[in-house]
Amino acid sequence: MIKVIIERVVAEGLEVPYEKSVSDLLNIMTRAQGYISGESLVDVDQPNHYVVVARWADRKSWDDWYLSEERKEVLAAISPFLQTDEKCTVLHQLAYHRYS
Repeated sequence: MIKVIIERVVAEGLEVPYEKSVSDLLNIMTRAQGYISGESLVDVDQPNHYVVVARWADRKSWDDWYLSEERKEVLAAISPFLQTDEKCTVLHQLAYHRYS
């Protein structure tokens, strides 16, 4: 299993239209082969900084989704709201820690 952190900075004032548009991307992503789960977060101190944390079965599943035409089409719809290019970080678990 891998986790993918996707960070986006939205141009100030465009947060509401971005949130409406990105929901389409997230709905499509949840149907992608290998997608396990995810969550969308917004920075408390910088409300135009959005973070998606997604769990994928493996790197190939993520790469297939990342390069898919579906993702490219929906990403094209949200790109006008972005202040910078999105940043994607792919992570794998180094060790499991249990906290009590």
